[in-house]
Order: sequence, then structure tokens, then C-alpha cells
Amino acid sequence: MKRIAIIGGGISGLSSAFYLEKARAAGAELEYTLFESGQRLGGCMSSDRIEGCLVEAGPDSFLTEKPWAATLCGELGLADQLIGSNDAQRKTYIVVHDRLIAMPDGLMFMVPTRLVPTALSPLFSWSTKVLMARELLHPPRPMEDDETVAQMVERHFGPEVVDRLADPLLSGVYGGDAGKLSARAVLPRFVEMEEKYGSLSRAMLAAHKKMAQAAKKQPPRPLFTSLKDGMQQMVDAIVARLDPGAIRLRRHVRRIYPENGGWRVAIEMNGDERYDAVILATPANVAGELLDGVDRALASNLLDITYSSSVTVTLGYYKQQLSKLPRGFGFLVPRSEGTRMLACTFVHNKFPHRAPPDKGILRCFLGGARDEAVLGLSDEEMLETVHRELRDIVKLDARPIFARVYRWREAMAQYEPGHLARVEKIEKRVAEIPGLAIAGNAYHGIGVPDCIRSGMEAANAVAQLTPESQPARG
Repeated sequence: MKRIAIIGGGISGLSSAFYLEKARAAGAELEYTLFESGQRLGGCMSSDRIEGCLVEAGPDSFLTEKPWAATLCGELGLADQLIGSNDAQRKTYIVVHDRLIAMPDGLMFMVPTRLVPTALSPLFSWSTKVLMARELLHPPRPMEDDETVAQMVERHFGPEVVDRLADPLLSGVYGGDAGKLSARAVLPRFVEMEEKYGSLSRAMLAAHKKMAQAAKKQPPRPLFTSLKDGMQQMVDAIVARLDPGAIRLRRHVRRIYPENGGWRVAIEMNGDERYDAVILATPANVAGELLDGVDRALASNLLDITYSSSVTVTLGYYKQQLSKLPRGFGFLVPRSEGTRMLACTFVHNKFPHRAPPDKGILRCFLGGARDEAVLGLSDEEMLETVHRELRDIVKLDARPIFARVYRWREAMAQYEPGHLARVEKIEKRVAEIPGLAIAGNAYHGIGVPDCIRSGMEAANAVAQLTPESQPARG
């Protein structure tokens, strides 16, 4: 009987446990134990019901185009619970001098595919519009160095596009700084497009044409997918499938070390236990600390992966209080605006079912790589900051009927230049150590589907599973 320890009870560790349980139920001779230092499973995936509203503490959805989350939901019997974002209202605004300016039609992640709306948009100055027009003439160019997103975008479109699009977009996704994130790791498609086409605009126009042709054959899918009862519905469904005796909450693993062809796992206050394999589904820095006595070089590479923190402030209002808000999914705030708020989602527009007809939900984001200090504010100071900035940006002076503040310390891995080379070294060395696997958002993507895929692959690696019908890596 193969004994496997999973350290970390976020969605990556839960995914590992689910696929090991699935194999065990199918007859594989294995057992697993899931160690979580906190009081609950699921990590930052947590949902609350407040005043009839569904409030997400962490991620509110996942990208539809990445298959692993939807596939897992299907295996959990939740396929009929999946819902898409209300893309009919998928308009996003950028704050410029305390005004909301809509992103022009045809803008695909900062790259224009329709030139007239971009040329007429007040979002960009005329000098930037000239740079965008000239960008169509960029020759193909291999990326020899791993430059930052800011460097790549500025080469193509100028500094204003970095400030008003690239940096706000990446702050929302990675909690990061476009001047510090690797273009190869964060925007690999853009790197490929530049090598093939030169111009990102020409490449996007070609991609847009293919998408339009595909849309004729099948209806377009929503950009985001979630669950009717919130993202915690996925967590609860996984936990319900696991052996309750295999779950150890409030168990802090102090160290792991190889012993006699297996692993010794030292648990604080509970002594040591022996396992045949270990999955580290923790942040990379925690994995590095645990492996420091096993392989110093591997531990060092893991510890070199940095993290940023974030804060979400969710506010509930009566609909009439929000009558001045524009239609759309919300707005992004460039750093040059000098606010602490990075973005705000109009949840009741993005996922209408999450609020009753007479209420609306705003979800504000703060923190990120440039503002770790915001976590030092009290809840009252945080709420006052958000209230003041909402008043300045969208003229909302009404007080909410409820408010919740969620802090996520060192939750989002930062893919800095050299990240892919570092991960290659990490994975090569991990593969050489028998009975060891890693999973989490520090390696090949920070979204929920990426974490699920990493947990599944880690389970397959340590148990030598070859499950049928697993979605291919992409």
C-alpha cells in the first residue's frame, strides 16, 4: 500500500487528493493524508451569503478557455451548476483623471483589432494613437532576453499603454507590476506573435479573424465561468468525496526529509510519520523552507519565487444607490491616478444571480506588488479609503448596507524575468528526487484551472497514474 502525504489544502492540494481518491476507489493500492495548517480547506476559495447576496472572498470565477476546472466540476457532478459571465454587459472602464473612460471596442488585452474605435477613443493621446498605427509595421523579432511586460508593450505601443492598460490589467490578474513581470511567462502568446508577425496588432487581427470563423460554427463561450452557489461549491464537493479520516486540519508540517526510500514528515506537536511520497501543494517559499535540508539548490530556486498580497473589499448596496453607475463589469485604475484602489468589479452585472433584484455588489481590489503596506490598515481605515475613492471616481457617496474585508497575504506568485528558466530547473530536480512532486500557482499559471491541473499532474506523478480522459496540458 503506497502512502502519500499532501501538504497544503488549497485548491491545488485538494485536486491532488481528489484524483488520488478517484484512483483508490478504482482499485489503486494507495492511501493519502492531506495536511492543512489552517482551520479550513480551499485556501482563498471561499464564499459567503450576506443579505441575500453571494460574496466571494477570493476568486469569483475562472477562465472558460482553460478546461481543467470545468472538467473537474464535471467529475464532481457539478456540470449543471456551471454558469457563464453576463458577457452582454462585458464593458470595462479605465479611470483617467477621476473619469471613467470605456475601453474601445475591439481592444483585445491592450492590442487594438479595430482601428477606428481606438482612433476615436479619448483613452489615448494622439501621440499614442500614432504609435499604434506605426506598430502595424513592426517586423518579426525573436525575443533574445526575457524582458518585462512593460518593456515589450512600450516597444510596441508606448508608455501610455503601459500605464493605462498593461499595468492595470496585470495588477488585476497577478497583483503584479508590469515593470517586473516576465513577458515570456505572463504573455507567451504575445512573444510568439512577435516572433511570427512582428506587429501584435496584425497578429491579433489574424487571430480575431479565426475566432470569428469559429464562432460561425459554434456559439461563443462566455469569458468567465463560475458556480451557482459560489466557488466554494467546488471546494465542498471535493471535500465530500474525500475520506474524512485522511484530512488533518490545523496540522503544521515543520520539515520533510527522505528516509529509507520514502519520506519522514515532521508534524508540529504530533511527531513524525512515514510516507512513500510527498506532494508539496504549498506556496513556493514554504516548499523551499521544507526542502532546505533535502536539496539546498532546489530550495533556493523555490525561495526565489516572490509573492504579492491582496485585499478585496466587498460592498453591498440597494440598487437605487447605484443608479449612477454605468453598465459594465467594472473599472481599472492606473497607478498614475494615485489611488490605493486597483480595480472595482460590478458583481451584479458580471454575475447577475449573485444579488437579488433590489441589491447590487461592488468588489474593490487593493494591495498588489506596489502596495503591501495597505494590509497594515484596519478594516475601518480600509473601508474609509474605498468609500472616499468611490466617491471621487464614480460619485458614489452612499454608505453600503454591508461590507466585508478579506486579506490575502502573499497569495499571488510573481512571474519575474527568468521565471520559466527557474521553473525548468525546479521541475528537473524534483523529477530526480523519488516520491516528490510540487503543485500550486507558482509555476505554470495562477488561475484556478492552472492550480487544478498542477494538483492533478502531481497526483499522477507520485502515484504513477495514467488516468483516462484527462484534459491535455496546454
